Parts: sequence; structure tokens; C-alpha cells
Amino acid sequence: MSEKIVRGLLADAGIQVNGPAPWDIQVHNPNFYQRVLADRNLGLGESYMEGWWDCPRLDLFFHRLLTSDVERKVKANPRSLLRLAPAVLFNLQSRARCRIIAERHYDLGNDLFFSFLDPYKQYSCAYFHETDDLADAQVRKLDLIRRKLHLEGRDHLLDIGCGWGGLARYMAERVGCTVTGVNVSSEQLQFARQWCRDLPVHFLDRDYRAIRGVYDKIVSVGMFEHVGVKNYRTFMKVVHRSLKPDGIFLLHTIGGNVSQFTCDPWIHRYIFPNGMLPSIAQIARAAEGLFVIEDWHNFGPHYDKTLMAWHTNFQRAWPELRSRYGQRFKRMWEYYLLSCAGAFRARTIQLWQIVLTKDGRGVPQPPNLRG
Repeated sequence: MSEKIVRGLLADAGIQVNGPAPWDIQVHNPNFYQRVLADRNLGLGESYMEGWWDCPRLDLFFHRLLTSDVERKVKANPRSLLRLAPAVLFNLQSRARCRIIAERHYDLGNDLFFSFLDPYKQYSCAYFHETDDLADAQVRKLDLIRRKLHLEGRDHLLDIGCGWGGLARYMAERVGCTVTGVNVSSEQLQFARQWCRDLPVHFLDRDYRAIRGVYDKIVSVGMFEHVGVKNYRTFMKVVHRSLKPDGIFLLHTIGGNVSQFTCDPWIHRYIFPNGMLPSIAQIARAAEGLFVIEDWHNFGPHYDKTLMAWHTNFQRAWPELRSRYGQRFKRMWEYYLLSCAGAFRARTIQLWQIVLTKDGRGVPQPPNLRG
């Protein structure tokens, strides 16, 4: 019965079991069907990691699966509903728990991340405007942020969740401004401090709630996904108190089409523990009464291209990574990159850059942003 149901759901998405198309799956373990029905997204991902099934093009598989709205067709069972309870009842992104994401993801190893990232170490969506090259697209993203912030040499920029320091380095080199970056990843901070040691850039090992001082401009790229719905308002209040009256704040974040209180269970367990994608409504409520939204730019399709470029680089680098990370990790990482690419292609998740000010002074935005 479980095999019939799963095959039917896949067929509705134009996917055939053991079929010839690149998006068709090859099932190696008959227990696959029952596991997927019982554990849904988690079972699908774990069974792939364990080699129970394969697919020549996971990105195409997920694009078709998500476009068919398969999640609506599969009823949640009590076990899957129970997984939602902690996120609803507790603050999983509290200050005491803020380092979990760094320890389990960002501190995995710089050799892994640098094997597929661009020279500026941008672990966030690139901007493929008039280019197909990842490194060029990431520079275009950084320059887009610079122009949206109207960044000047006299400015002091606060970078909340500064990664390996690539944005701080670019802004200090390109504009000559001072940058303070805050982060909770020891691996990222150690690299960033050494990489930017000759620039007017300072890095603090600090949770965003502990930020002190006032800054001309504030930016946060790819960090808001770790804040959590119970802390969105707190985050906005921290930014508000840290921004000068005439300052500009740019928020760069992945977002969801509907308001939720948890993320995909497989992503939560294996990639981004306690991650959460905000909706437009959740961001707007968090900013209400604090900020005026000057511009809301969606370039989600660019993340599809970014993830595919990362996957290509990861596969090319794998022979040098194999001895440290192992085959199960490889399958996990390619599943992560390609399932997310398929999700962005299906437009079930988005990438937003949001420009906010305190006083609604109508910050002019750069032309030709919609490419």
C-alpha cells in the first residue's frame, strides 16, 4: 500500500520510479516507501543519505516535486506534528542556545566551505545580473549592497553575522569605511581577523543581542534565518537602538511564502539546527513602529543559480575532501544544495533584500535592480 501511495504522489509530479528521465528516482531499498510515508521530508532525506535511492538530477526532482504541491497532498501524522512542539513552546534560538548553529554548521571546517565558495567567501545568494560567473555575481551582490546603503568612507558599518569577513573586507577596500562585524562562529572569526588584519575592520565574538554602540549603517546577510520567530522583534529592536537616526539598515534573508514556526525537519537535523525562514508578514510585524520599509527586492531565482554553482564546485573539490568527510556526508551535502536549488526554482522559498530606515526619508535605490 505504501509503495502505491508514494508512486502515485511521484507520478502526479511527473516523476517515475526507476524511470529513464534525469528527474526520475532509482529505488534500491523497498523500505523506502514506508519510510517516506512515515517520516515525510526527514525520511526522504535520510534514506537518500543512506543510499536507499538515487536520482541523476536532484534539483530537477525537487523542482517537479515541489511544483506539484506534494506536501499538501500528504497528511501530517501525529509524529510529525510532535516535532513542531518544541519550536512552538520554547525559544530554540535563545541567547543560551545561540552557538548551536555555529558549532554544528559554520564550524564544520573552512576547507569544506572554501572548496565551493567565491574568493570573497560569500555563503549567501549571489546576484547574477549580466553575468554567469559565481565570483563576479558575488561581487555584484556586494556592490549592490554598497549602493543600497549609500555607504561612504566616513561611515561606520555594523555587519551582523559577518561570516568569514568577506563583506567587511570588500566594503573597507572599496569604500574605505570602518566595519565592525559580530559573529558567534569561532572558525569564521579566526579566519576573518587574520584576513582583514590590515584593514579598518574589527570582529567581535558576540550574539546580536549583546551588540553595543551606534552605527551609521547596518547590514545583515544570511543571518536572520537563525533568529527565530520568537526573536524577530528583539532583533529589530537591537538594530533600531544601534542605528543612527538618519542611518540605513539592509536585511538580506531567505524567506518563506507563508508564516511558519519551524523549518524543514531534515534541514533542521542535518544542516541548520533551529533554523527558520521568516515570511513577509513576520518581518513586517517585527519592524512595525520601528522602521519604514524603503525597498523590498526579491531575487530568489538567483539563489537557484548560486546553489548550482556551489554544487559544481563541491563536486570538483570532493577528491580532496573525501578522506575527512566521507561518503555519507557527501550525499548529505549534495542533497542539501540541490534540494534547496529545486525549492528556489519552484519559488516555494525566496531571497529578499529589504532596505529600512527609522524616519522614512525615502532613500533612493540604485536603478536597474530587477535583473
